[in-house]
Amino acid sequence: MKKLRILLSNDDGYKADGIHTLARIMSRFGDVTVVAPKYHQSATSIAVSLGVKQLAYKDLPEEGPGDWSYLDATPASCVKFGLEYKYEARNPDLVMGGINHGSNASTGANYSATLGVVEEAVINGLKAIGVSICDHQPHPDFSAIEALLPGIVEDLLAHWPEDRKGVFYNINFPALPLSQIKGVRFARQGRGHWIREFEPWNEDRLEAIGLTSDFLWQQQRVTLEPGEKAYFMKGDFVSDENDRSEADHLLIEDGWVTIVPCQADPTDYEELQRRRSL
Repeated sequence: MKKLRILLSNDDGYKADGIHTLARIMSRFGDVTVVAPKYHQSATSIAVSLGVKQLAYKDLPEEGPGDWSYLDATPASCVKFGLEYKYEARNPDLVMGGINHGSNASTGANYSATLGVVEEAVINGLKAIGVSICDHQPHPDFSAIEALLPGIVEDLLAHWPEDRKGVFYNINFPALPLSQIKGVRFARQGRGHWIREFEPWNEDRLEAIGLTSDFLWQQQRVTLEPGEKAYFMKGDFVSDENDRSEADHLLIEDGWVTIVPCQADPTDYEELQRRRSL
C-alpha cells in the first residue's frame, strides 16, 4: 500500500485519548494531520461554525505523531479548515473521525459529530471512516482497536467502491478485551431511540455517569433568570421492536465489531421511483 496522507478529527476534543490512539494507529499508513476541536463537541452532527465569530486556532507541536492543531469550532468545521490550510489541493487520501468515546451505533449515528467529520469529507469527494468505542470513560482500553483496526482499514481501502460517490463507513467497537471480541461484521444501522431524555441538573448524577469536567465534557453553567430551571440531556436507549440481529447495536452487545456502510446522499431512491411511476 502506498504512503497515505491522512486527516484526522474528532468530537471529543484534541486532548481525548481516542484521537491520540487513532493518530498512533494511522501513522503506520502514512502522514497524519490532526485538526481537532478545542473543546468537546459531541452530537453536533455535521453542523458548521457559521456567523461572525472568532474561531481560535493553535498549532500543537508538542503533540504527535503527525502535524497537530486545534480549532475552536465544530468537527465538520475542523475538516473544512484542514482541507483548506493543510492540503494545497484539498486532497488527503483518507479522512477519519474518532476514536469516539461512546457508541455511534443505531440512530446515535444520526446525531454523531464523529460521523459529521466523515460526512464533511465525502461531501468533498474524499474517502472517510468513523471509529468509535462503546465506552464513555476517559481512558478506555483501546488494545482491541489497536489490534484490529489496521486490518479493517486495509480491507476497506482495498475494496472501496470507487464508482460510487458519498460512501463512508461507521465502525463501532464493543468495550471488550480482544480475547472476548467474536469478530468483525458488516451490519445495518439499528432503529432504536431515546426516552426520558431530560433530567434536572444534578452534579452528583453527572459524576455518577461520567459526564464531568475532569473528562471531556465542558460543563456549561449559565446564570438562570428568574423562573428558569436547569436541565441536562442524557436519556435511556430503547431498541426498536422490529430490529433484528443484523442491527449494529445488537451485534455490538453480542461482542462483535460492526461496520455500517453509509451514504451522505439522503435521497430515498426507491420512494423517488415509486412517486415518479404514479
